Amino acid sequence: MASPKVIVTIAPTSNFHGKAANPALPEQPEEIASCVYDCYNAGAALAHMHARDRNGVQTNSASVFRQINSLVRAKSPIIIQNSIAPALALGKHLNTAEQGLETLDANPEMCSLDMGIGVVCFPNGIEHYIAWTRSFLFRAAKMMEERGIKPELEVFNNSQIDDARLLIEKELLKPPYSFSFVMGMNRVNQGAVSWRPQTLMDYVSQLPPSSLFSTLGIGPAQHHATLQSLLLGGGVRVGFEDNIYYRRGELAKSNAQLVERIVTVIRDLGFEPATPAEARERLGMPPLGSSQHIENRLRVA
Repeated sequence: MASPKVIVTIAPTSNFHGKAANPALPEQPEEIASCVYDCYNAGAALAHMHARDRNGVQTNSASVFRQINSLVRAKSPIIIQNSIAPALALGKHLNTAEQGLETLDANPEMCSLDMGIGVVCFPNGIEHYIAWTRSFLFRAAKMMEERGIKPELEVFNNSQIDDARLLIEKELLKPPYSFSFVMGMNRVNQGAVSWRPQTLMDYVSQLPPSSLFSTLGIGPAQHHATLQSLLLGGGVRVGFEDNIYYRRGELAKSNAQLVERIVTVIRDLGFEPATPAEARERLGMPPLGSSQHIENRLRVA
């Protein structure tokens, strides 16, 4: 019998920290594309990406995202997922949830859809409210559906699974539903929870039928949360967006190093990392190169 296939997501860059935190963190489109290619070769099937301008400042600019996506696609068949999180450049700008929707104009295969209100708490005491309200979620999900973009439902706390159910009831989401459980962001997001084994097990028990899930852990929770996700039958997300260390006190050398570590665990458990083609099939997405794939539909249009 074939081994189960695990979808490995790489989140190579960040909406918060930059090269000052880890010099190996990619910021510019060319760096991101090269990094994602290395991660694809290491076993990643999906890339979740943020963007920065030429000065290294966080941005939701569709033109920058289009450049990133084009360079990534030129190197590999990996699934391209862009974040709609508002760009958070403290001292320069703090974008709104509405401004984050500009990312959709880059027409990625997938986009994150953060499932509830967030309050980002910066170390200097500034608090930034992100209005991912219920009406926003309904509208963003509809926009993604109309454009053929697969949403990934980012869940920061228990109540947000209920909001996902509301989107399903309103037929704004199509199965299979893709959930991403964000664990350990509570120190910087008032709406988030820490990683606890019981919490993740409870999340999984609440999933609607026809759901897939992946888990990410912030900072020291990364390896623990992803290991548990594997044991519960889920996918995993690793990368510098979530964690810049390989182990306590030791900066990771590259995003690919973090992918290699989790792929080793996957294979030790008797599983295999899914290829991008296998991941698209599991997620109910059109094959790359087909007439239904968003990149080909846009060329025809």
